[in-house]
Amino acid sequence: MNINKTLRWVLGLVLFSAAIAAAATAASLQIYRYPPPLQYSHHNDDFTVQARTPEGPWQDLYEWNVRVDNDKPQDASMVYFDFTGRVEIRIQKNNGRFSNVTIGPRTNAPKPSVKNGIVHLTLDRPQNFAVFFDDDRLHNLHIFAGAPIAPPTGTDVRRFEPGLHRPDNGADYFTARSGETLYLEGGAVLVGGFKLDSVDNVRVVGRGLILPPGRLSASKSTRVSIEGPIVITPDNGVGAFIMSKDVSMVDVKAITGGKWTDGINIYSSERVTLDRLFMRTSDDCVTVYAHRWESYGDARNIKVTNSTFWPDIAHAMFVGMHGNTVNPETIEQVTFDNIDVVSLDEDEPEYEGVMAITAGDSNLVRDITFSNIRVDRIEEGKLFNLHVGHNAKYNTSVGRGIERIVFRNVSYAGEGMPSASVIFGFDTDRMVREVLIENLVIGGKKILDAKSGDIEIGPFAERVQFK
Repeated sequence: MNINKTLRWVLGLVLFSAAIAAAATAASLQIYRYPPPLQYSHHNDDFTVQARTPEGPWQDLYEWNVRVDNDKPQDASMVYFDFTGRVEIRIQKNNGRFSNVTIGPRTNAPKPSVKNGIVHLTLDRPQNFAVFFDDDRLHNLHIFAGAPIAPPTGTDVRRFEPGLHRPDNGADYFTARSGETLYLEGGAVLVGGFKLDSVDNVRVVGRGLILPPGRLSASKSTRVSIEGPIVITPDNGVGAFIMSKDVSMVDVKAITGGKWTDGINIYSSERVTLDRLFMRTSDDCVTVYAHRWESYGDARNIKVTNSTFWPDIAHAMFVGMHGNTVNPETIEQVTFDNIDVVSLDEDEPEYEGVMAITAGDSNLVRDITFSNIRVDRIEEGKLFNLHVGHNAKYNTSVGRGIERIVFRNVSYAGEGMPSASVIFGFDTDRMVREVLIENLVIGGKKILDAKSGDIEIGPFAERVQFK
């Protein structure tokens, strides 16, 4: 008998068993219940959704009703939960049969299987995505599958426990003190958002759900961190806006369906980081502006990374537009990297563009990079829209120019009916200069010139280069 071989076999069996046991121990699933007063008023019965850890019992998820696409508002569904290890999901479509099921965004999408009319998915990492039945994108299911967030410790922590919460005295928002941490436990539902004005070192963290009239704002503040919440805004108003310095927003999800319901607007801010967002909006997903309302000053050092955008209306990523004609400002050093765009739809040419820069209000826009951008579909709109101009509705002057813009590793699947992309300036003093388009792929074909990419390079644009 070969003792060494036997020992190796036994050791291998022990290690394998230990690995299985560790995996089983690591797997966990946290389901968040609805507050009883909302059981019927906020439920959508289009789908029945359940989740479990492997071999564990199936648990029902609450299917929230969310409004989408203000062109013609529709009811869609949303579920959310946290897990570690692996989780299995099954989905039943309750109203009618279906022929196929797909996932958006397509990048790293879980692979659905259908057994006896039930859709099955397995996840091994946190993901935010949409499930489409027969490509119905107006009544689909959104799934926000996150990782657990450790409860913060310390003496200056205010907790919002599971249940329904409203601001005091009938206000539309909660406030915070400098140095305070606001912890939104999973299952906490807030009828009102957070207004963080003139504060320093404030953190909002947790899996709470923010309902109308709730939104997130940070104005004239420093060192603000927001992580984890879901914002549902079917009414008018932006999901979140920032007019501050040193701001971080991580793992924030928003679904908006009303008029002017952008995802996140950034005004005259510096050192802002947005990471791991999911934004389905009825206006722009993320914007970077200079002056508007009470915000004044340049906007710079903005980073938006590792996110999914889905504008039912307007732009996915938009820079420029608003500024200060009297005291001109600059928007610079803005990066969008590793972004998936599920779809885009916009009817007005002025506001079309997955990636758009409009220099108005005497703004100078420069050093903007879009890299590793993947676009699934453009129902109507443009891939790129760069121009210096004067928007009659929003601007009081023409922008000063657009300079040093990079599009690198951008791919568009080619699905839909987009119009031509555009790049043009205003006159010889207000031009678009130095645009690099590197490794652009449309419909699987690498684009090396404007014509093959359906890009119109108009007047007062110079040094547009393809690689």
